[in-house]
Amino acid sequence: MLSAQQLETYITQNLACDYIKVLGDDGTHFEAVIVSPEFQGKSMVQQHQKVYAALGDRMKAEIHALSMRTLTPEAWQKLNNKN
Repeated sequence: MLSAQQLETYITQNLACDYIKVLGDDGTHFEAVIVSPEFQGKSMVQQHQKVYAALGDRMKAEIHALSMRTLTPEAWQKLNNKN
């Protein structure tokens, strides 16, 4: 079974991340917050596609479901300044 930490590692190996947090406790269903400068100027769909590309074939084989919130560093900073 895949751990949340392993999934974080898979993503960060192929995608520059300023912040990443993956949660999941059953080994196949995960939730993630991913902040990357590579998302700049990209639509949400394009951002998610970059994450899927970073995971490669693991999305087909090891991961059943990945719910994610993707943000640029600027959006992340604005979100954190509100709290």
